[in-house]
Amino acid sequence: MPNVVNTEQAQAWNGPEGTHWARNQDRWNAVNEGFDEPLLAAAGITGAHRTLDIGCGSGHTTRLAAHRAPGGRALGLDLSGPMLAEARARAEREGISNVAFEQGDAEVHPFAAGTFDSAVSRYGVMFFGDPVAAFGNIGRALRPGGRLAFVCPADAALNGWVEAMAVLRDLLPLGDFGRPGLPGMFSLAAPDRIRDVLTAAGFTRITVKQTQKYGTWGSGAADAADFLLATGPGRHLMGQVGATTRTRARRALEDHLRAHETADGTVRLRSTSWLVTADRPA
Repeated sequence: MPNVVNTEQAQAWNGPEGTHWARNQDRWNAVNEGFDEPLLAAAGITGAHRTLDIGCGSGHTTRLAAHRAPGGRALGLDLSGPMLAEARARAEREGISNVAFEQGDAEVHPFAAGTFDSAVSRYGVMFFGDPVAAFGNIGRALRPGGRLAFVCPADAALNGWVEAMAVLRDLLPLGDFGRPGLPGMFSLAAPDRIRDVLTAAGFTRITVKQTQKYGTWGSGAADAADFLLATGPGRHLMGQVGATTRTRARRALEDHLRAHETADGTVRLRSTSWLVTADRPA
């Protein structure tokens, strides 16, 4: 894959993390799908819109964008080969002809200037090594007046899955897990940071709106605990302790999640995110 500067991310998403997400795309969509409609509506996708989906993963939001603009096209870009393979297979099975997928790094991908009416992302913009450069590159891919819309996590303490993992602080080496501003999932958790990055990248009319949704994490506490501990952070933390501690941690997490079981037995946790919009100057 040429033109990659985020090499560590490329390695992760083409290894176990990418494979995990590709295999569990339906589960991840059940976690995050509450943000789909607000995101695509904020982008204003309709009619003949040309949409760029950044960090598209297995292509769920890309395909939704293609449906919203039957006279347009949607392109999904991601670092992960395993997830893009799943995205292409899904699009083919669903008979969606106005969608395509490319493997690449949004920070340096050679987009044709002014190609897209909108760029969207559902949790795909937090991991850039140089976010100003990345958003600047995305902005150049938009037509003058084009719209950027993305969803990224807000304060870690307002997210149920982080609250659940925090229960394990006495058992697992959580360290700075969930701290705002650090590289990773919560790098854009502070609204002022978002505004500063997008302004430096050349965007205007920036809005940052807090949005909360509840997502389904499992069919019961045991299932949800297994899923959480199979994620990248979960695997990393569990890999640093012995078997006895892993058993205690899993039991403690299951006990916590049991309080979040609904009447039908599913586990639903709150996600609190920023819904961000910005425009490329006309």
